[in-house]
Amino acid sequence: MSNYIHYRDYVGSIEFSEEEEVFHGRVIGIKGMISFEGDSVKTLIEDFHNAVDEYLEFCEKSGTQPERPFKGSFNVRIQPELHRKAALAASVRGMSLNAFVEEAIRNNVNQS
Repeated sequence: MSNYIHYRDYVGSIEFSEEEEVFHGRVIGIKGMISFEGDSVKTLIEDFHNAVDEYLEFCEKSGTQPERPFKGSFNVRIQPELHRKAALAASVRGMSLNAFVEEAIRNNVNQS
């Protein structure tokens, strides 16, 4: 079972509160806080779709660019010595540091 739902390139987390007997979640991968909930799977999905649609409509009306999750770039802070070792390992393989890091991430994500 996936703990995520997808709509219009946005991804929502899914959680369940036994105490409140409600499903709830939030859009992940963006800085803005977009949350949704429902008392059934159907109403959770409907509220997720509505929340994303309302966010996009708000951005359009206000003339702001909506945040896009997982745009393919992010900053990583690592120890300088590890940075040096990674850059050297990439160079030995004839790769850019970006390509080296992307390959390392891909290999680790595919293992899980």
